[in-house]
Amino acid sequence: MNTAPLHRNTLFYGVAFALLMPATALSQATPGSAPATQESQTTQESQTTQESQTSPSDKTAQTRDNVTDLGAVVVTGVRASLARSTELKRDAGTVQDSISALELGKFPDDNVADSLSHITGVSISRTAGGEGQRVSVRGLGPEFTLTTFNGRILATDGAGRDFAFDVLPADVISGADVIKGAQASLTEGAIGGLVNLRSASPFDQKGQHGIVRLEGDRNLMSELNGSKLSATYSNTFANDTMGVLLGVVYAHRKDRTDIAGNDGGWTRNPDPNDPNWWGNAWGGNIDPNGNGVLDPNEYGLIAPGQFRVGSIMEDKKRSAFSGKFEWHPSDNVRIVLDGLKTRLDSPHVAYQQSYYPLFAPGRWSDITVQNGIVTGFTMNNPDPELRLNPELLNQTEYRVVDTDLYGLNGEWKVTPDLTLTGDLYRSTSKRHSGGQDTYAVLRMNLPNTARITLGPNAVPNVDVQFNDGRNLATGLANGQFTESDFNTHYMELSGDNIEDKITGGTVAGNLLVGRWGVDRLRFGATRTDRRKSRDLINNTLNGGADYYSGNNAINVADLGAGVISHSFHLPHFMDDVNSSFPRSFVAFDVPNYLARLQAYDGHLRPDGTPYNYALAGPKWNPLQSYRVREKTDAFYVQADMSGDRWDGDIGVRLVKTNTRAQAWDAKILNITKNGAFNYTATYAAPTPVVQNADYTFLLPSANFTWHFTDQLQLRLGAAKTMARPPVDQLAPTNTTASVSWGEFTQVYGGNAHLKPYSAAQGDMSLEWYFADHSIANVAVFYKRIKNQITTSWEPGQDIGVPGYLFNVMRPINGDYAKVKGLEAGLQHFWESGFGVNAQYTRNWSRSWVNGEERPLEGIAPATYSLGAMYEKGKWSLGANAVRTDGFVTAINVIGTGYNTQAAAITWLTAHVTYEINDMFSISLQGQNLLDDAQTYSINGNPLLSQGYNRYGRSFNLGASLRF
Repeated sequence: MNTAPLHRNTLFYGVAFALLMPATALSQATPGSAPATQESQTTQESQTTQESQTSPSDKTAQTRDNVTDLGAVVVTGVRASLARSTELKRDAGTVQDSISALELGKFPDDNVADSLSHITGVSISRTAGGEGQRVSVRGLGPEFTLTTFNGRILATDGAGRDFAFDVLPADVISGADVIKGAQASLTEGAIGGLVNLRSASPFDQKGQHGIVRLEGDRNLMSELNGSKLSATYSNTFANDTMGVLLGVVYAHRKDRTDIAGNDGGWTRNPDPNDPNWWGNAWGGNIDPNGNGVLDPNEYGLIAPGQFRVGSIMEDKKRSAFSGKFEWHPSDNVRIVLDGLKTRLDSPHVAYQQSYYPLFAPGRWSDITVQNGIVTGFTMNNPDPELRLNPELLNQTEYRVVDTDLYGLNGEWKVTPDLTLTGDLYRSTSKRHSGGQDTYAVLRMNLPNTARITLGPNAVPNVDVQFNDGRNLATGLANGQFTESDFNTHYMELSGDNIEDKITGGTVAGNLLVGRWGVDRLRFGATRTDRRKSRDLINNTLNGGADYYSGNNAINVADLGAGVISHSFHLPHFMDDVNSSFPRSFVAFDVPNYLARLQAYDGHLRPDGTPYNYALAGPKWNPLQSYRVREKTDAFYVQADMSGDRWDGDIGVRLVKTNTRAQAWDAKILNITKNGAFNYTATYAAPTPVVQNADYTFLLPSANFTWHFTDQLQLRLGAAKTMARPPVDQLAPTNTTASVSWGEFTQVYGGNAHLKPYSAAQGDMSLEWYFADHSIANVAVFYKRIKNQITTSWEPGQDIGVPGYLFNVMRPINGDYAKVKGLEAGLQHFWESGFGVNAQYTRNWSRSWVNGEERPLEGIAPATYSLGAMYEKGKWSLGANAVRTDGFVTAINVIGTGYNTQAAAITWLTAHVTYEINDMFSISLQGQNLLDDAQTYSINGNPLLSQGYNRYGRSFNLGASLRF
């Protein structure tokens, strides 16, 4: 990793604060001086360096001050939260939607991403337990979205840039803005939308305030419970010239997610009518009539290759500490020091059964075919390598993520007309799981007769009858299988060490002009230095994953007791999947299994050499490790203007980025076949690959708002925007790990010369604020995206490995894409206490690569939601349903036009809150009340299931104490 001193950055940051905090300004501050002005008391929403919260005119700036006044009124509940969000939308300089806390330390949902899903045009993806994790805006995926916290870019523990919201408890957030338009003063890097999370300020409500909240939750599917404690304290003192806000969160939750899917997917014969597909039926072309010839009716025939079913168990512990100190030494100076520290300790253990019925000559009989898909076959070949060998799969993920963000922010009113602001921050994220993740498989090598049939469900029907009279399903349920029934097989030990460090600084100015048609002139400069490293540590490159497989497999009974302990059955496991397959598991203790393998050292292998666990252990894998450093300088100027019935802004942002990426490469010298679907590659010594790249963007933007009346306004916006490639796609990595199971594919991670996405975009929005805190709005948008990153598939390539041709996959810049869409929203409250909130987003997107039209991956064609609420007196009730239509997640997975699609999903939540008195309240919230599952398939064909995730219904009971 490059550790050269950042003397130029240090100089930049030092100059920033030298400009902002001159001795003459600070010397004017005296004990007991008058409180700061209303403008200097604005919340962190407007304190951030950015630039990010701008106002297009004096009139709008004053209106925003009035919005802050709203925060000074002690209001709670869903209605107040939506009212604040409506005012923020009304007075924003561009197209924006917001969501605000219900009260100090309490966001509308337990997860920020879940709350954002209620916003027009926002959809989310979910992780284990159904928790929202990543955010998409206007149908464009997370890679098109930039997430900031108080205007500062958040570091991530993932391989890319998209932020994983599950690392951040919602209790540390006071609000979130989804900015869909563009302004020169906004941080660049988003085409879909900029999500800016806001923390509270002690000056939001002067004086002493606090809240302590206890929660407990239960999932009805898994029958698992969780708990959470959160507390927030805020106080102002020294004649309201100083303020402090502290927050703490600790949560412990156990989740379960039932899953099914494919390890390697479906197999498909070559199809002469599809020149880009030469087949991936690794055991030989699927041949139902057994004549050894690819007949016309067998062209492109599809059949099951690998599939699995099981459940992910997650023991999630999450803690967070946040703090803010704010000092107003005079009317003209404000200084804010704030920090956030979170830890997500979320180990996953997945118990699964996996089946590898790959076709090979003589392996299948009684084959049935329906519409080009093999829907059934029998396996009863006496050859151990040609029969079905059911497997137990234990997969663990060691995910411990530390995320920190610390910053110093200042504002100095140099004159009544000129205000300077500055900000310094460091954002870091760290996850060290190298060598601690496992993918361990035990194989049943017992003579049997198996029948596999496909149906319209997520899991095929599986019936396995062993020659000794035992049945797989009933035997697992009744504990009839012991260590002697299993052999060692695949044992991957992996994990990566990821560190992401972002250092940023900004100097910005706001000059009151009042002439030449310009109200204010905003200008500034930012510098961002991002360093991201990944070290993959695994045992696939050295062949360790296959060390105990094939001819070198060990009967588990020979390892001693304790590897397999007992059979168990999970409550409600797959009870909505109407297939016939084993639904019980055998407890498989991976740590003890690894310890037993080490203790087996010294026993002789079939080739006469002794077993040596050290040869199977994880090692640094250079082929998928990288170092990426990205330095960005940005400069902007923006003029805010207004007239009698209009306001707007026009500006330009100049961005220059330098990238340095390092990875490693190693050529395959030869490949050894150990058995059916079991290969080992021998690699040459790795050599470093270093790439440097740079690019410059000029990003103009303009926004205009016409006020027909005080209630009706029309917005117009046009801009050029950009989004950088994911960090991992800037590194020239590659892997051929699939060689080990016989899929000869080389996957390239990317290269530093991938161009950023860029888009010319336009927005038009009509907003009618027809009643107090009520709105009906409709918007249309258009984006023409250049250089969108997609995947190329190059089959049958000679990469220099004697005797083998490889498929080659690599990310590439496509030609262009067009996205156009429509948004509509409605929010209204009646004096009776009832209210309604609804939104609808529809987009139409098309993409071209080398002149060929393709769907854009990750874009949902429509999202919509409907909410109803009642809030009066001591009661608050509500329900909200969010539906995301099906969309393409991956293209050409088994040939041209065969795309993986996510099916539509509806997420229904409801809540009820009762205020016992001014201090105490209790609440009950329900999640996923429809018990909907997320399913995936190829081209929407239920016979070609690609994945299944079920989270179950969950309920949360909470009690709050306010003071």
